Amino acid sequence: MPDFIKINGQKIGVGQIDEIYLNIARLPTYTNIDLPVHIYRGHEDGPVLLLTGGLHGDEINGIEIIRRMISQNLITPEKGSVIAIPLVNIYGFIQNVRGVPDGKDINRSFPGVKGGSLARLLAYTLMHQIVPQIDVGLDFHTGGASRANYPQIRGALDIPENVDLAKAFASPLVVHSRLINKSFRKAAQKIGKHILVYETGEALRYDEFGIQEGINGTLRVMKHLGMRDDAPEPNEYEILMKSNWIRARYAGLFQTRIKLGDHIKKNQLVGYITDPYGNERFKAKASYSGYVIGLNNSPVVHKGDALMHIGHN
Repeated sequence: MPDFIKINGQKIGVGQIDEIYLNIARLPTYTNIDLPVHIYRGHEDGPVLLLTGGLHGDEINGIEIIRRMISQNLITPEKGSVIAIPLVNIYGFIQNVRGVPDGKDINRSFPGVKGGSLARLLAYTLMHQIVPQIDVGLDFHTGGASRANYPQIRGALDIPENVDLAKAFASPLVVHSRLINKSFRKAAQKIGKHILVYETGEALRYDEFGIQEGINGTLRVMKHLGMRDDAPEPNEYEILMKSNWIRARYAGLFQTRIKLGDHIKKNQLVGYITDPYGNERFKAKASYSGYVIGLNNSPVVHKGDALMHIGHN
């Protein structure tokens, strides 16, 4: 463990707790928007763990996971250091949207450019000020608008270190997710930093079960890394190496017959699509056997829309 962690020219020594503000860019009103970074350093040697939430501005559950860990004094390690950024995308958060004001997705903008768009500038700042300081990271996410995810830890499970971290986190589902070009995970992996993604719930809604699972999983990872001595007992979990969407074959009103986290079998009836007028009803059936890791909660669907996400092997 280094004697100092240096972020934005400020040094944080062993045993210190501090908060640093990174200036990204002003709003059109000339209001400055600074990115708060919380640093918690133990008194003994150990790894550096990064916790990030709100990379997408409307994904609230990850923000709440880190906020509760801070407010409940769970985040300070006995050994090593934690760098916590509860809300990365302040711009999207203000507007209740996924991306930044120009519509770009930060998580498809890495490793970023210093003089680029706002999304690329944010990515550049993370990659140059924060990621070089860390060993591993947990990036907390939420499903999209009207699409809920069952609590799951995602990572490239063809990398042994990611498998160990995912098993330590021990959320109910462990899902293989390849490294996507221009994503935070892939940019970090290229410089030898292992970051996993935790998903739960849907945009702009709290998911209490998933929030608590996220806190518990983080504490288990900290114990696995030797940063603390105690953590909640792990869940039994399923490792899923593949995932596919069941899509609507007809437009209409979708009524599900299953729940998030259910195990379903191929050709099982999972819901109905009806017309708005009471004349037609079509069956929706499972194309795969597996676990329902994501579910579309919007009743109005068009042909080809995703109805549910199935994890399987």
